[in-house]
Amino acid sequence: MSQERFKAEILPIRDKLFQLALKILVEEQEAEDAVQEVLLKLWNIRNSLDTYDSPAAYATTVTRNHCLDRLKVKKRQDPLDDSYDTRAGNDNPYLQLERKNTEEILHKIIENLPSLQQAIIRMKDMEEYEVEEIAEITGTKVEAVRVNLSRARKKVREEYMKWTNV
Repeated sequence: MSQERFKAEILPIRDKLFQLALKILVEEQEAEDAVQEVLLKLWNIRNSLDTYDSPAAYATTVTRNHCLDRLKVKKRQDPLDDSYDTRAGNDNPYLQLERKNTEEILHKIIENLPSLQQAIIRMKDMEEYEVEEIAEITGTKVEAVRVNLSRARKKVREEYMKWTNV
Protein backbone atom coordinates (compact mmCIF):
# COMPACT_ATOMS: atom_id res chain seq x y z
CA MET A 1 0.00 0.00 0.00
CA SER A 2 1.44 3.32 -1.02
CA GLN A 3 1.75 6.32 1.26
CA GLU A 4 -1.01 8.12 -0.66
CA ARG A 5 -3.39 5.18 -0.40
CA PHE A 6 -2.62 4.82 3.32
CA LYS A 7 -3.50 8.48 3.79
CA ALA A 8 -6.68 8.05 1.75
CA GLU A 9 -7.95 4.83 3.38
CA ILE A 10 -6.57 4.59 6.92
CA LEU A 11 -6.13 8.15 8.18
CA PRO A 12 -9.77 9.19 7.50
CA ILE A 13 -11.03 6.49 9.90
CA ARG A 14 -8.83 7.76 12.73
CA ASP A 15 -11.83 9.34 14.49
CA LYS A 16 -13.79 6.09 14.21
CA LEU A 17 -10.85 4.18 15.70
CA PHE A 18 -10.60 6.75 18.49
CA GLN A 19 -14.30 6.42 19.35
CA LEU A 20 -13.94 2.63 19.49
CA ALA A 21 -10.86 2.92 21.71
CA LEU A 22 -12.63 5.42 23.95
CA LYS A 23 -15.58 3.06 24.42
CA ILE A 24 -13.26 0.28 25.52
CA LEU A 25 -10.66 2.20 27.51
CA VAL A 26 -12.93 5.00 28.85
CA GLU A 27 -10.05 7.43 29.45
CA GLU A 28 -9.46 9.87 26.61
CA GLN A 29 -5.65 9.91 26.91
CA GLU A 30 -5.51 6.10 26.97
CA ALA A 31 -7.68 5.95 23.85
CA GLU A 32 -5.51 8.51 22.07
CA ASP A 33 -2.35 6.57 22.93
CA ALA A 34 -3.91 3.32 21.74
CA VAL A 35 -4.95 4.80 18.39
CA GLN A 36 -1.48 6.26 17.88
CA GLU A 37 0.10 2.87 18.55
CA VAL A 38 -2.31 1.15 16.16
CA LEU A 39 -1.68 3.70 13.41
CA LEU A 40 2.07 3.25 13.85
CA LYS A 41 1.67 -0.52 13.67
CA LEU A 42 -0.46 -0.22 10.53
CA TRP A 43 2.08 2.14 8.98
CA ASN A 44 4.86 -0.36 9.66
CA ILE A 45 2.91 -3.15 7.93
CA ARG A 46 1.40 -0.97 5.18
CA ASN A 47 2.98 -3.10 2.45
CA SER A 48 0.93 -6.10 3.53
CA LEU A 49 -2.37 -4.19 3.97
CA ASP A 50 -3.21 -4.80 0.32
CA THR A 51 -3.78 -8.47 1.13
CA TYR A 52 -6.89 -7.59 3.18
CA ASP A 53 -10.28 -7.13 1.52
CA SER A 54 -10.92 -4.09 3.71
CA PRO A 55 -7.91 -2.43 5.33
CA ALA A 56 -10.33 -0.22 7.29
CA ALA A 57 -12.03 -3.26 8.82
CA TYR A 58 -8.63 -4.72 9.64
CA ALA A 59 -7.66 -1.44 11.32
CA THR A 60 -10.82 -1.59 13.42
CA THR A 61 -10.09 -5.16 14.48
CA VAL A 62 -6.49 -4.32 15.36
CA THR A 63 -7.69 -1.35 17.43
CA ARG A 64 -10.24 -3.44 19.32
CA ASN A 65 -7.71 -6.18 20.08
CA HIS A 66 -5.05 -3.66 21.11
CA CYS A 67 -7.47 -1.95 23.51
CA LEU A 68 -8.56 -5.24 25.04
CA ASP A 69 -4.90 -6.15 25.56
CA ARG A 70 -4.31 -2.79 27.26
CA LEU A 71 -7.28 -3.44 29.56
CA LYS A 72 -5.87 -6.83 30.46
CA VAL A 73 -2.52 -5.33 31.44
CA LYS A 74 -4.13 -2.42 33.29
CA LYS A 75 -6.45 -4.74 35.20
CA ARG A 76 -3.52 -6.70 36.56
CA GLN A 77 -2.11 -3.49 38.01
CA ASP A 78 -5.30 -1.86 39.38
CA PRO A 79 -7.29 -2.91 42.44
CA LEU A 80 -10.83 -4.15 41.78
CA ASP A 81 -12.65 -1.08 43.05
CA ASP A 82 -11.22 1.93 44.87
CA SER A 83 -14.62 2.98 46.19
CA TYR A 84 -14.87 -0.33 48.01
CA ASP A 85 -12.34 0.80 50.62
CA THR A 86 -13.99 4.19 51.16
CA ARG A 87 -17.34 2.57 51.93
CA ALA A 88 -15.61 0.49 54.59
CA GLY A 89 -14.28 3.59 56.39
CA ASN A 90 -16.56 3.37 59.43
CA ASP A 91 -16.21 -0.39 59.90
CA ASN A 92 -14.02 -1.99 62.48
CA PRO A 93 -10.56 -3.23 61.43
CA TYR A 94 -11.73 -6.85 61.25
CA LEU A 95 -14.39 -6.03 58.63
CA GLN A 96 -11.94 -3.89 56.67
CA LEU A 97 -9.44 -6.76 56.60
CA GLU A 98 -12.17 -9.19 55.55
CA ARG A 99 -13.19 -6.90 52.66
CA LYS A 100 -9.58 -6.54 51.56
CA ASN A 101 -9.08 -10.31 51.62
CA THR A 102 -12.29 -10.84 49.64
CA GLU A 103 -11.13 -8.32 47.05
CA GLU A 104 -7.76 -10.06 46.71
CA ILE A 105 -9.42 -13.46 46.32
CA LEU A 106 -11.84 -12.19 43.68
CA HIS A 107 -9.01 -10.48 41.82
CA LYS A 108 -7.04 -13.75 41.71
CA ILE A 109 -10.08 -15.73 40.58
CA ILE A 110 -10.91 -13.27 37.80
CA GLU A 111 -7.28 -13.28 36.61
CA ASN A 112 -7.58 -17.02 35.98
CA LEU A 113 -10.65 -16.68 33.75
CA PRO A 114 -10.25 -16.80 29.95
CA SER A 115 -9.42 -13.34 28.59
CA LEU A 116 -12.82 -12.76 26.94
CA GLN A 117 -14.64 -13.69 30.15
CA GLN A 118 -12.32 -11.41 32.12
CA ALA A 119 -13.12 -8.49 29.84
CA ILE A 120 -16.86 -9.19 29.86
CA ILE A 121 -17.19 -9.55 33.64
CA ARG A 122 -15.10 -6.43 34.14
CA MET A 123 -17.15 -4.36 31.70
CA LYS A 124 -20.51 -5.62 33.01
CA ASP A 125 -20.03 -5.89 36.76
CA MET A 126 -17.34 -3.30 37.44
CA GLU A 127 -17.80 -0.69 34.74
CA GLU A 128 -21.56 -1.28 34.36
CA TYR A 129 -21.70 -1.50 30.56
CA GLU A 130 -24.87 -2.87 28.97
CA VAL A 131 -24.71 -6.29 27.29
CA GLU A 132 -25.28 -4.72 23.85
CA GLU A 133 -22.35 -2.33 24.37
CA ILE A 134 -20.10 -5.19 25.46
CA ALA A 135 -21.07 -7.18 22.36
CA GLU A 136 -20.18 -4.23 20.15
CA ILE A 137 -16.86 -3.64 21.91
CA THR A 138 -15.78 -7.26 21.93
CA GLY A 139 -17.08 -7.98 18.44
CA THR A 140 -19.27 -10.85 19.61
CA LYS A 141 -23.01 -11.50 19.59
CA VAL A 142 -25.23 -10.45 22.49
CA GLU A 143 -26.05 -14.10 23.22
CA ALA A 144 -22.35 -14.96 23.39
CA VAL A 145 -21.78 -12.12 25.86
CA ARG A 146 -24.61 -13.41 28.07
CA VAL A 147 -23.27 -16.96 27.95
CA ASN A 148 -19.71 -15.87 28.73
CA LEU A 149 -20.91 -13.60 31.54
CA SER A 150 -22.96 -16.42 33.05
CA ARG A 151 -20.04 -18.85 32.82
CA ALA A 152 -17.65 -16.30 34.29
CA ARG A 153 -19.95 -15.52 37.23
CA LYS A 154 -20.52 -19.23 37.86
CA LYS A 155 -16.78 -19.92 37.83
CA VAL A 156 -16.08 -16.97 40.16
CA ARG A 157 -18.79 -18.19 42.55
CA GLU A 158 -17.45 -21.78 42.52
CA GLU A 159 -13.84 -20.72 43.02
CA TYR A 160 -14.78 -18.27 45.76
CA MET A 161 -16.58 -21.04 47.61
CA LYS A 162 -13.43 -23.19 47.38
CA TRP A 163 -11.24 -20.35 48.67
CA THR A 164 -13.50 -19.58 51.59
CA ASN A 165 -14.45 -23.21 52.38
CA VAL A 166 -18.16 -22.34 52.48
